[in-house]
Amino acid sequence: MSDIHTEEINYSADGIDMQGYIAWNSEQDGPRPGVLVAHEWWGCNDYAKRRARMLARAGYTGLAIDLYGGGINAANPEEAGQLMTGRLDDMEGTRTRFNAALETLKTHEKVDATRTGAIGYCFGGGVVTHMARMGAALNVVGSFHGAVGMAAVDGPDHIDCQVMVYNGEADVLIGDDQIDGFREQMEKTAARYQFIQLPGALHGFSNPMASTNAKKYGLPLAYNALADESSWAHIRLTFEHVFGQ
Repeated sequence: MSDIHTEEINYSADGIDMQGYIAWNSEQDGPRPGVLVAHEWWGCNDYAKRRARMLARAGYTGLAIDLYGGGINAANPEEAGQLMTGRLDDMEGTRTRFNAALETLKTHEKVDATRTGAIGYCFGGGVVTHMARMGAALNVVGSFHGAVGMAAVDGPDHIDCQVMVYNGEADVLIGDDQIDGFREQMEKTAARYQFIQLPGALHGFSNPMASTNAKKYGLPLAYNALADESSWAHIRLTFEHVFGQ
């Protein structure tokens, strides 16, 4: 059984303390591709950290990043919405926080800085597509039930990054306007991208807590095991192709 090593990791962005979580397989020799995990609107919680460990088991170094600062996690949707809105209203600052995490990842001894990627969920899925659109130094990004409308912005004329989006076909929180705006920017830049619709899947399909939160807070969410497992298998295949493994 693989030996997954994990650490809490502190880094800073514009003088703000950020609290991330890094994982790698200590039985694997040498540096390997590094992949950031951008969290849902709840913050860098256990779910984001679990994805970092899953990346480590797949042969990567995974870093669950902190976009809110101080390791803050929301206790309810109202708090989550306020935290997320703060980041959406300051996208320049959000980019700074993301890039600080990326530089932290690249300098880690267990990371090959020439091979990096990012995955994100919900709010974080929007962030990783936005960063790809803005020309972040990444080889590949994957968005899961992400707010892809965040990528519908002006940026470089060309995107040198593979962009993968896994969207729930029944997701009522990611509207056609977001999807159309995302596609328009991908086509405009001749980006290498895939937009994959997962039949019957609602928002939050990858998170086992989604159904619990739906019942607790009256939100249109649901976990979908098939959508979760198939999208994870597909992004792993994509990583193998992009990183040349």
